[in-house]
Amino acid sequence: MQKTQGKAQGKANAREQIKLAARRLFAISGIDGVTVRQIVDAAEQKNHGSLTYYFGTKEALVRELVADGAKLIDERRNAMLDKLENEERILSVRDIVEALVFPAIGLAGEKQDEEDTYTRFISMLAMNHGGLFMDALEKRWNSGYLRALQHLRHLMPDMPEAAKNQRFVFMGAYLSSVLSLREAALTDRSRPHPTWHSPDTLIHFVQTITVMLEAPLDPKLFENAGRKQTRPRKIVGSIGMILD
Repeated sequence: MQKTQGKAQGKANAREQIKLAARRLFAISGIDGVTVRQIVDAAEQKNHGSLTYYFGTKEALVRELVADGAKLIDERRNAMLDKLENEERILSVRDIVEALVFPAIGLAGEKQDEEDTYTRFISMLAMNHGGLFMDALEKRWNSGYLRALQHLRHLMPDMPEAAKNQRFVFMGAYLSSVLSLREAALTDRSRPHPTWHSPDTLIHFVQTITVMLEAPLDPKLFENAGRKQTRPRKIVGSIGMILD
């Protein structure tokens, strides 16, 4: 019985090691720049067929990695929005921005060495393989992000819908790029990164997003937007990857 449990645990550990190694490599080089052999070697697996054994293909591994992080972020974000909606007060743009930012950090829990490679991984994937990225989400794991956008549409200053949508595109790019920079800094042990280690940085980040969403609109912009209220082509992912 103990041997059976130990064997099962060993398989689980090997599987997780492959996933961790793959995500780290994909975050740096993208999925096209990493071979199956490199992943297996980085995971310190003696059997070079271990990735195929556990996942079937590299693409199947990529899909699982996307879903793992997206599910966690989406669950956290929906829980945070539930809490905000149950509070007896008027919500603000900043409240919703916090619900966009904070659920997307600390994905590795106490393992700060992996804090985390997920955002960099999906940022590169969405830019280079948007179809695969969207498909891996199964049209399910961005419900919290879409829910947050609905709140923002009501809370932002009065402006054409097209202007709000454009700001959401800006916000998505800003979220993914800044959180990717933060991830990279927190995994770098070669030198100190006081800005990214400070909790005040995330608070300031939230403030800057809030200001962007609430900024007055030049009345000359979007003069004809009332006739055509365009929305981004796709809003995908759990950190705001918007494909326009």
